[in-house]
Amino acid sequence: MRTPHRWTALVPVAVLALAGCGADGAADGEITLSFANSYTADHPHTRCGLDLVAERVADAGVGVTVETFPNSQLGNNTETFTSVMSGDIDMDVQGSAALGSAYEPIGVLDAAYAFDDADQMFAYFDSEESEQLKADFEAATGVRILDVWYFGDRHFTANRPIRTPGDLSGLRMRFPDSPIYLANAEAMGATPTTVAFEEVYLALQQGTADGQENPIPTISADSFDEVQSHISLTSHQIGSQLIVVSGQSWELMDEGQQEALQEAVSTVREENRACIEESEAEILDRWAADGAMEVVDDVDVDAFRTRSRDYFAEHLDEGQRALYESLHSGS
Repeated sequence: MRTPHRWTALVPVAVLALAGCGADGAADGEITLSFANSYTADHPHTRCGLDLVAERVADAGVGVTVETFPNSQLGNNTETFTSVMSGDIDMDVQGSAALGSAYEPIGVLDAAYAFDDADQMFAYFDSEESEQLKADFEAATGVRILDVWYFGDRHFTANRPIRTPGDLSGLRMRFPDSPIYLANAEAMGATPTTVAFEEVYLALQQGTADGQENPIPTISADSFDEVQSHISLTSHQIGSQLIVVSGQSWELMDEGQQEALQEAVSTVREENRACIEESEAEILDRWAADGAMEVVDDVDVDAFRTRSRDYFAEHLDEGQRALYESLHSGS
């Protein structure tokens, strides 16, 4: 078992005692893996994601236990992925943009209107074309990508409707602090303000941010509907969440354990997507019924898409532009 000195800057001592430090391997081959995410316990990525992976790995009976840590228990996204690279956390759920801080090319997968829909996103990740990107990412970071889960389409919320790029004028819209998200803001005509995810509710409540963008289940789970009046269905990003495992932790497992973990993550993918989509429909119906948020569904998506793709054609370097354009070629 690794010593815990690298954890102390990231998470409280009480959490360290609970979580351990990276994959623990006993003499009899039993391994315990930590699996982190930043979402609440009732978010689909937890109840239809982490929890199902833990159950299926346990059912496989290969001597692996997956312990889950939702709701940023082990640190925020930047902290947890750094710990995955070092081997102090074994598994994580991360968006492509966040991973781009360690390997820039992969961030393009989170560029605005890179994909038209979830089917196109999954088709890319299952294609031979994606294999080189995954291999290059692993070589650069020491972290292996097990699969991709659907995060949901990202939409804007604010206290007024956003139907066209011009409607973003004068609004301070919260975006994650990463190069591709800030590029998305510029591509769509938004004025970005960067706020840590864990602080978004307070920023909206206090008015230091006028709006934000996230998938519907995240907006609901984190109660942004309490401090925003409108959701505008821009679908400006088909959210991809990559399930990653530390290379050190992967190598600690034997072939049967690796196969069981890979199968658990991959077979959960479709159930996770269904859970996301069911949650989206239920939340939209609830908002329509109780008036908690006004759903703006007459957005000029073509205007946003054209503006964004024109922007990226001019502002991405040659390699990133080729990847970006390949993602939606033929659409």
